[in-house]
Amino acid sequence: MNDDADLKTRAHGFVAAVLEAMALPLEPVVEEQTDCLRIRLDGDGGELLLQKRGAALDALQHVLNAIFRRELPERHRVVVDYQDFRASKDDELRETARVLAARAKETGQPQHLGPLNAYARRIVHLAIAEDPDASTESIGDALMKTIVISWTPTA
Repeated sequence: MNDDADLKTRAHGFVAAVLEAMALPLEPVVEEQTDCLRIRLDGDGGELLLQKRGAALDALQHVLNAIFRRELPERHRVVVDYQDFRASKDDELRETARVLAARAKETGQPQHLGPLNAYARRIVHLAIAEDPDASTESIGDALMKTIVISWTPTA
């Protein structure tokens, strides 16, 4: 990442300011990982972030990605999590994608998943990419798109 320490410091400062403005007693912990800049929110009292299926957490993550996108290496994202909410939802989404790929194999029919935001679509695409006989395609023209999972056996 371009000047890693500076990016991490600025991301930390931005998130800390947002949390303070929201009167949430949480502390951001910024960790650089192989495919993302992960920001874990430590502390108690941040349940507001998890209401409506994590809508506020999604919004914060979206804003951070918009702000820091040009400074992140290609295909890197900012991921924001509180109380492992995002991690458990990501695992659940990966498992759903694998189940739908198996169903596509059994039935021969494409399976649809969504509508999903860009972050969730990336999780699905990466999970399905692990299987050489399965493929994914995003359809739709809005921010929220549906993924079609198909089974195309290799020869």
